[in-house]
Amino acid sequence: MTDKGVTVSAIDTDQMREVDRIAMEETGPNLYQMMENAGRNLATLSIDILGDRWNDANILVMAGLGGNGGGGITAARHLANRNARVTLSLSSPDRLGEVPSFQYEIFKSTSGRVLDLEDIADEDVDLIIDALIGYNLKGAPRGRILDFVEWANKSNAPVLSLDIPSGVDSTTGETPGEFVNANWTMTLAFPKTGLSAQKTGELYLADIGIPVETYNRINIDYTYPFDSRYVVPLIRK
Repeated sequence: MTDKGVTVSAIDTDQMREVDRIAMEETGPNLYQMMENAGRNLATLSIDILGDRWNDANILVMAGLGGNGGGGITAARHLANRNARVTLSLSSPDRLGEVPSFQYEIFKSTSGRVLDLEDIADEDVDLIIDALIGYNLKGAPRGRILDFVEWANKSNAPVLSLDIPSGVDSTTGETPGEFVNANWTMTLAFPKTGLSAQKTGELYLADIGIPVETYNRINIDYTYPFDSRYVVPLIRK
């Protein structure tokens, strides 16, 4: 439930994938809009977590090639626009999808830096934003993504994960391999059934603009949880 006592149920990966499909094909918002909403909320929560030192803190955004990565790139841009000290590191810059690429092109016009993982290994980081995989996990992280996961876990910096910690199955909560040890997780639209307390840290729910009708079309019982806010803390029963 939320901190105001609103009960929020959880959905699995297939249900969330269908919610996204209906939103993009029928009700809106489209993927560009959802990514923008997710990234702005992620930036806002990052600032809240860092408190008064947010504009002096070194923030590292680790972004994958899909929608989750696009949300991270968007957050990096919003932070850079506010003169935060942001570094963006991409797992596969030459393989970004269409919408994340759109966000990346905008980010390149900001003061934020883009560095390879190897170039940030010796830098002090105050907050890591994990936007590597999201709910589309297929097997254990491997290759370049695994390098990022291992780097984050070896770092002393706290981690804020977008939607679900990378490497955690969003339906079952299982971890087929290495996974990001998150201090906070900001999940999108609806909590996922795999968001166990042992792996997600403190849990937040973010509004990405999906209308109630989208959930009604696949018979998901939905009570609007956000009141006047766009990001709300969730309290596990």
